[in-house]
Amino acid sequence: MHIPPYDNANQPLIDTADDRVPLNYFNIVKLKAGEVFEYAVPGYETCIVPATGTIDVNIDGAAYDGVGNRTADVWDGEPEGVYVPSGAKARLACVSDRAEIFVAGACHEKTLEPFAVTADDIDLVQYGSDDTKTHRKIKHILGQKHHGRVGRLLVSELYTVGQGGWSGFPPHKHDTDRLPDETRHDETYNFRFRPNNGFGMQLVQREDGKVGDAYHIVDGSTIVLDKGYHPCVVAPGYEMYYFTILGGLSQRPLVQYFQPDHAWQIETIPGIKDMIAKFK
Repeated sequence: MHIPPYDNANQPLIDTADDRVPLNYFNIVKLKAGEVFEYAVPGYETCIVPATGTIDVNIDGAAYDGVGNRTADVWDGEPEGVYVPSGAKARLACVSDRAEIFVAGACHEKTLEPFAVTADDIDLVQYGSDDTKTHRKIKHILGQKHHGRVGRLLVSELYTVGQGGWSGFPPHKHDTDRLPDETRHDETYNFRFRPNNGFGMQLVQREDGKVGDAYHIVDGSTIVLDKGYHPCVVAPGYEMYYFTILGGLSQRPLVQYFQPDHAWQIETIPGIKDMIAKFK
C-alpha cells in the first residue's frame, strides 16, 4: 500500500496494531527550535532517527544530547539515533532551527535498556554494480551490532549509488514464518529523492502468480509491505533513499525468500550475499 506524502501533524503514519503491518510503528515528527514532542508506545520498542536537524533526547530520565548532524537532507552526513525500550517515555527537544525525525518501531513486550547510536556505530554495506543496475549502499542503524540489545526491530537507511537503478532485487519476500527458509517481518519504507522532484516505482508481486501492484513513489512517499515480493526502482537522473523499518514476528534476524524465477541473479550481483548476511 502507498501512503502519499501529507502533513501528519506529528501523529503516527503507522500506529500500533495496524491491520496491514501490526508488527510496525512509524511516525514522522517535525519540530522548530525550542519545540518539544513526547511519546510512549506500550508494547513497541522504537528508534528515534533525525532525518535532518539536531535534538536532545530524554528516555525516562536518561539524557542523550545533540543527536543528529544532518542539515540539508538525508544525504548530508551519517545517521544517528536513540533506542527507546517498549513503553518508555521519550522526550524530543529541537535544538537546531528545524528538525524532522523518524520514529521507527516494532512490536515487542520485553523492556530493555535505552542507548544511543552514533555515526561510528553505523554498519555500512555497499553492493551491486552499475552494470547490473543494482548499485546501492545500506547504513544499518539497528543491525547486527545491536543483537542482544534490541528485541525485534531492524532499522536501516538505503541509498541508490548513482542515478537510476533497482533496489530490493532480485524480488524477495518475508511474509511467512517458515524457518529456515523465510521469516515473517513486516516492513515500512519512507522514500526521499535527490533532486527532490525525482520519482520511482514500488512493485508488489503476488506469490500466486497474478499480476501485482505498482505504486508511483515520490519524495515523502510511505510504502507499507504486508506480503509479496517487493523490488523498487528509481528513474534515471535521480538518486533514491528509503528509511526502512522491519519488525520480526518470532525473531529479529531477517531471512529473505527470493522469487524462484529470478533467484539465479543472486549469483550475478557483486556483494549481494554479504548484504543478505548482514540482515541475519
